[in-house]
Parts: sequence; structure tokens; C-alpha cells
Amino acid sequence: MRARSRRGATSLGVAALAAVLAVALAGPAAAAPSDQPGGTSGTLDSAALDRLQQRAAEVQADLQQRQAEVTAAQQALAAAQADADTARADVAAAEGELARYQAVVARYASAAYRDGGALTPLSVLLSGADPGDVVAALGYLEAVDDHTAATVTAAEQQRRAAVADRTAAEAALAEAQQRADRLSGQVAELQASAEAVTDELDVALGDVDRQLSDLQRQQADVNRQTAANWRAYLDQLAAAGVAAPPASVLLDPAAGLPGGLLPVGAAAGGAQRGAAQSPREPTSLLVLPAETLAAVTAAMDALGRPYAPGTAGPDSWDCGSLVSTVYRDAGIDLPGDQAGLFAGTTPVDLADALPGDLVFLGTPESGLGHVGIALDGQTMLAADGRAGAVVVRRLPADQVLHVGRPSLGPRAEVAPPGPTGGALRVECGNTVYPPSSVEGRSWGGYPNGLIPPSALCPIGVGSHALRCDAAAAWRALGAAYATAFGGPLCITDSYRTYASQVRLYGEKPALAAVPGTSNHGWGLAVDLCGGIDTFGTPQYAWMVANAGRFGWLHPTWADPGNGREEPWHWEYAGS
Repeated sequence: MRARSRRGATSLGVAALAAVLAVALAGPAAAAPSDQPGGTSGTLDSAALDRLQQRAAEVQADLQQRQAEVTAAQQALAAAQADADTARADVAAAEGELARYQAVVARYASAAYRDGGALTPLSVLLSGADPGDVVAALGYLEAVDDHTAATVTAAEQQRRAAVADRTAAEAALAEAQQRADRLSGQVAELQASAEAVTDELDVALGDVDRQLSDLQRQQADVNRQTAANWRAYLDQLAAAGVAAPPASVLLDPAAGLPGGLLPVGAAAGGAQRGAAQSPREPTSLLVLPAETLAAVTAAMDALGRPYAPGTAGPDSWDCGSLVSTVYRDAGIDLPGDQAGLFAGTTPVDLADALPGDLVFLGTPESGLGHVGIALDGQTMLAADGRAGAVVVRRLPADQVLHVGRPSLGPRAEVAPPGPTGGALRVECGNTVYPPSSVEGRSWGGYPNGLIPPSALCPIGVGSHALRCDAAAAWRALGAAYATAFGGPLCITDSYRTYASQVRLYGEKPALAAVPGTSNHGWGLAVDLCGGIDTFGTPQYAWMVANAGRFGWLHPTWADPGNGREEPWHWEYAGS
């Protein structure tokens, strides 16, 4: 073919040439990824595990019911104890009052004895008083006798009533104690059932963990192979002497392309904007803008790093920050969140997707829920909330809402689709639940406290581990805390297995969460120390002011004045 211009337009015309060359185009190959890298898939299904999980759920339901009954029984026991204590105090007070009046009577009797056994008008007269005093004294003594008798009688009646109340209160206390004891026995039986289920679950969980480890090794292989294929593609460009042009010179194939480059055909006909190809045998070589090559290369370097909402590298990423950072560093400014990226990225057809294009996923119910970097029409690289890491994953074609090409510049903004019908928002492939929502703690298809160790990430302190995004956010939080206080965060508890929840519940049934419901069992809660475990300290105040920046919060139920104050308990709500 003979070039018509110095920039490579051909005698066949741009559209015709693109159609001819579209079938002979070689670019980087991606290794075959999984549908859901790093998470659960059909290979993890286990009928035995399902049955055991059902048994655990049944025990959990019984324990939850008993928990409410135990709480009510303990409240009734406490009330009965308080009533009994009050009744005992009333008896003591009545007996004290009676004793006081009896002492007065005793003194009166003693005085009468000293005066010959009784006070009479004659004794008053003999004492030297005048006859008028005798009359007055007689009336006074009769009144004293009447008042004394009435007072002592009333005090005795009050004492007897208090004794009766005490007897009734102690009977109620004994009944409440018996009820509490009965429930304690039932809870002990259920705890034994939970322990039995736990032993069997541990065996099944070991099998699941081994399967998950295999999947993760496969995912790591996919990541490595994809990165190797990308490097091989860059080496091909270099060996062919192709220097990647800037994005600005690939915007309009009709206006001509750099010497030696030809257009790339579009599925609907014509030529694609923002890409070219270098003719060679047996296949032509895809040529992308220099900015796109730099961005994808940087994204490849992030493979395997943890996913953590609100972070922007280099140790952890969310889906939007990964895309915006690699493109910004390559010279193309993009928004840092999936909604902003959707709104302003110029669209291309999914059939025309090329490496470096942005792929936006979602559903009609949840709306926009993910963004990643296309590697071809079937695969994408993304900081994936479900996988908990930057991975290469298969593109679900039925969930592709939009494909955008950053090298073409921004479009007039289009509002991204949001949730409908009360559906929850999805961010980076992971559902965003309201803080303190128990349902929101479920992830990866694993039950509470039965998360395979391979699905958790160590936080670098002892044997403590959390969900990988929470672990990455913890490390970022810890670094900021260390800068402020000159030392690390102090932690006493993190992920709590089902077995450890059962043990703790057996020790503190009224205080511990029912096994299978603790937020610790989702790998999304920690208990802290070192000053944070006391309200009002500088360390606690710092956490209140700063932890939210890293996705950590102090739940409302644990705040002062809410009945269950736990300054040490913090939860990850970043996703």
C-alpha cells in the first residue's frame, strides 16, 4: 500500500483500511482469570460445610433466643434482689423505730418504779405541788399512757408489715434465682452443642481453607502471567522500533497518523480514535498512546496489593484511586472515584475495548458499582473489593455499563446510575452497608467466625488478622497514630473465630455477643489498649478525631451513656 500523506492515510481510505487490518492485530495477552478472583466460587461449595453451617445457624438462633431470656431473667433477678434489699432495710428500720419507742416506754416505766411503781395525783401532791398541779398532772399522765400505747402498737404493726414484705421479696428473689439457674443450665447445654458444631466446622473449614489457598495461588499465577505478557508486549514494541506517540496525535485517524502507523478498525465500521497499529507479519502490532502504556504498566506494578476504601497507594488502593493515580502520573488527570470517572470519560463500544480503557460495572438495582482498567474485551485489572486486592479478573459482559477511553479527553459529564428500589450502593465490587449493620459484616460468602485464614490478612502485630481491606486501613491508621504519639497502636483482640466466640460466650453469656454474631467474627473489629481503652484520654480523643479518615469508627452503642460503654471497641466501616 502506498501512503497518501506523510502521516499515513492510505489510498483505500481510513475506514476501509481499518476494516481490512482489524483482523490482524496483536496486543498484550492476559492470562485466563477467574470470575471472582480471591473470593468464593463453585470449587468452594461443600455440602458437608453447608450442613454444618446450618447446624451452627440453628444453635445460634437458639442461643439468641436464650440470650434474650437470660437478659430478662438477670434483670428480673436484679430487680428482685433490689426489692429484697429494700424490704430487709425496711424491716431493719421498723425494728429500729420500735426499739426506740420501746426505750421511751422503758424509761417511763423506770421513772414510775422509782416513784413507787406509778405516778398518781397523790404522788404529785406529796411532791409539794399545789392541788391545781395535781389535776393537770392527772390529765397529762393519762395522755402519755394513751400515746405510748398507740405509738408502740403502730411501730409493732409497721415492723410486722415490713417482715411480711421481706418474706415476699425473698420468695420472689428465690424464684428469680431458680429461673436464672434453669436458663444457665439451658445455655450450658446449647454451648455444648455449639462446641460440638465448632469441632466439626473446624475440620470442614480446614478443607475450605486449602481450596481457597489453591485459588489464591492460581490468582497470583494469573497476575504474574498477565504482567509478564504485558512486559513482553512492551518488548515487542521496542524490538519493532515503535515509539509510542502521545495521546494527542492519535485522536483523529482521519487527519493522519505518525509515519508507519495505520488506523485500528472499529467493530461498527470506521477507525477507532486513540489507537493505531504498526503493520507487520503475521500480525500487526497494537500501538497505544504513551500515556496509556505508562498507566497500565504502573497498574501492573500494583497487582497483589490490598484493596482498602479511601486509600490511594502505594501500599493499598481502592478502584477509583488506582485508576486516577496511574493516569495522573502518566499525564492525564482523572477524578479519583468511580462516579467521577464514569461521569467524565469519553465512551467507546465494549467490542472496541483496548488495553487502558476504563470499564464500569453495575446492575440495574445497585447502579454503578465498580471501575477497572481493561486489558482486552474479556478481562480487567482492578482494585477489587470482593477479592480484597488488586487483581486481574474476568469481565462480566452483562454488568458492563460503560467503557471509556481516558486518552480521548473528558466528555460532558453524565450522571452515573445509582441504586434503585432501596438497593444498597456498591463500591469497587463490594456492597456498602450502613455502619453497625450486622448483615453488612457478611462478606466473601463465609459465615461469621468461619472465615478461612487464607482469606484474612495479618496486621503485623502478633497473630492478629483482619479482612484484607480492614488490615490495610489499620496499617494506614497505625502509621498516622505512631506519628502523633511516637508509638504503635495497642491492640488486644481482632478477628475472633466461631470457637473463640463460643468460649467467650460461655464465660460471659450476658456480656459477650451470641456466637456467630460478633463483629469480630467478620474480621472487621478490634479491641484497643494503650489509653484508647479509656474515655477522655488524649489517645481516645485522637481516635475519635482521626479514625474515620481511615474507615474506622467507634459504634454508637459503645459510646458513653448508652448502657454498654466500651471505649476500646472500634469497627471498620470503610466498605
